[in-house]
Amino acid sequence: MKVFSLIKLAVLSFSFISVVSAQPFPDKTIQYIIPFPPAGESDLVARYQADISAKKFKQPMVVMNRAGAGGALVWSALNTYPADGTTVVGVNIPHTILQPLQEGIQYKTDDINAIYYYHFTPDALMVSADSPYKTYQDLIAAAKKDPGKINLAGSAQYSANHMAVERLNKLAGVKINYVPFKGTGDLITALIGMHVDGAMGYLPLAIQQKSKVRTLAIATEKRNPALPDVPTFKELGLNWVDGAYRGVAVPKATPLVLQQKLSDYFAQLNADSETKKKLEDSGFVIVDIPLSKMPAFMKEKIPQAMEDAKNAGMIK
Repeated sequence: MKVFSLIKLAVLSFSFISVVSAQPFPDKTIQYIIPFPPAGESDLVARYQADISAKKFKQPMVVMNRAGAGGALVWSALNTYPADGTTVVGVNIPHTILQPLQEGIQYKTDDINAIYYYHFTPDALMVSADSPYKTYQDLIAAAKKDPGKINLAGSAQYSANHMAVERLNKLAGVKINYVPFKGTGDLITALIGMHVDGAMGYLPLAIQQKSKVRTLAIATEKRNPALPDVPTFKELGLNWVDGAYRGVAVPKATPLVLQQKLSDYFAQLNADSETKKKLEDSGFVIVDIPLSKMPAFMKEKIPQAMEDAKNAGMIK
């Protein structure tokens, strides 16, 4: 019994040490700023992460929503936030690559100091469950019959949703208008109520709202088990597998040792098996891109985003 008790005590002690060592700031609260309204994909995952942080690692983390200009309001202010590691900001690609192409945007892509990317959400073309468009072919036929008449909602200007609509125009040979909303959460009512003809959103929204919306196509390699009857764009003849990446960034002035500490910490949050399964079942694709891989990741993603912008006629 004594040996068993000693072993049990050792295991408990090791577990306690592991939890403590995982905490980046045991005596401080991490402020997690999401630059979009509540209820979108960025907000949902941030709140999952904050919950794991508090319950599993005893590290306080508070999520705050500061929406504006499709995320640009917060991203423009990123490097004015405290550089002590206690403030992190949600960041999205291709948003932070494409937004600076607009006049009046107060930040550059190089200003965004991302330390970790944790998931990817595939594009999804949706209409209301009450829409007259039953299939992808129905929507495209209507768009070809009346160029410029169809409107698709999306999250933000110069975003993944915006680029996806422009890509649809190019690949399908149609002219569909893009209607930007502040965030995914804001466009749901417009989509379901048919205030717009449809939306170019992400797979998690399509799964979450599957009783109220009809998904016509998704930008994945294979069909998703949660929507087995929905074809991929590739099945429909479009070479299209894409969407949005999400992660976190800190001010550039944050000491490198703290950047690494936070990158490692978010990797631990991302590896939580229960939440990982919950997200994957919801249509999120988990990725693991830490600080050390960031230069190579951005070197790959920037040319891709710029090529999309070029194809859409946004740059020469």
